[in-house]
Amino acid sequence: MTDATSLRPEQLAAYLTLKEVAGLLEHAVEKQLRDAGGLTVPQFTILARLHAAPGHALRMTDLADGLVYSRSGLTYQAAQLEKAGLVTRTPGAEDERSVTVTLTAAGQAALEQVMPGHVDVVQSLLFDVLTSEDVAAVGEILGRVRDRMRAAPPRSAAPRPHRRSPRT
Repeated sequence: MTDATSLRPEQLAAYLTLKEVAGLLEHAVEKQLRDAGGLTVPQFTILARLHAAPGHALRMTDLADGLVYSRSGLTYQAAQLEKAGLVTRTPGAEDERSVTVTLTAAGQAALEQVMPGHVDVVQSLLFDVLTSEDVAAVGEILGRVRDRMRAAPPRSAAPRPHRRSPRT
């Protein structure tokens, strides 16, 4: 029985399968990154995005826009990476209120250390069971879904909830 507040059975099955696949892949990737380089998935993602960026640097706001992670979580992860010498954080060149995060040589080395195992995990768990046509279809389908989800302002631009001070 389906009504306006329910997913059709095939939609529910697809949704639950997507959640399960994402969870299993995330777990395997997290384990590999920790074992190979002591990194978390968010830390790896930060390093990888910085590696791909021009000059290996991004403003924290731009980094936040590309990640699905809380502002405070991103700040914490960037601080941990800085403490480990994998990134530097400096005031923005054009706006001193902004912070620029830059990949260091040690951060590049950390990426190079974990990348072969990371590729192996993703290849064996995800891509080895798919044909080239499957990969193209999944990429196209998930790209449409991502684009729809990203049509709203990025999370870093979303208004923050106001905290009310307790009345005295």
